[in-house]
Amino acid sequence: MSTVIVSTFVTLDGVQDDPQDWSLEFWSEEYGRHARDQLLAADALVMGRVTYEAFAATWPAVDDTGSPTEGFADRMNSIRKYVVAGRRPSLLWTNTQPVTGDLATFVRELPGATLLYGSGRVARTLAAAGLVDEFRVWVHPVVAGGGTNVLPGWPRTRMTLLSQTQLPHGVVVLSYRPEPLTPPSNIS
Repeated sequence: MSTVIVSTFVTLDGVQDDPQDWSLEFWSEEYGRHARDQLLAADALVMGRVTYEAFAATWPAVDDTGSPTEGFADRMNSIRKYVVAGRRPSLLWTNTQPVTGDLATFVRELPGATLLYGSGRVARTLAAAGLVDEFRVWVHPVVAGGGTNVLPGWPRTRMTLLSQTQLPHGVVVLSYRPEPLTPPSNIS
């Protein structure tokens, strides 16, 4: 059974939309190394169609040789990638295949650590099935002023803090483990 880690960027006002518009100014070498180490620890990526299309349009052309994050682009391009899509996108990116059948069953049967970027429909489906083992929130010190909340439609979930990592420029990565909710006891 796979260990599922959801990793998402968020603003102080809880927005996850368009991180390319507000997260890049907070990049640092330590930030990049943290992102690289997270990816290198994964055995596979699961993503929705929109994320897949954005990544597939970017990563094959990236050469990070000699950069502080050297190895990130190679790993992004070589890792096993599984795409969840209502309509099948063009799966031309190396080592990519569609998720077939029930998403929860498919992910449950993956070996090793599975990484999912974002917290949209795919993450909500896995959370509802009790398959998210860790939720990593990269909090960026910026207010977006509007957009989709980071956890719209997620099932009610109690989270236990596993770790917190402060990165330069005020970015904090909070790692949580979702816990089963216990119903309140009847107090007479």
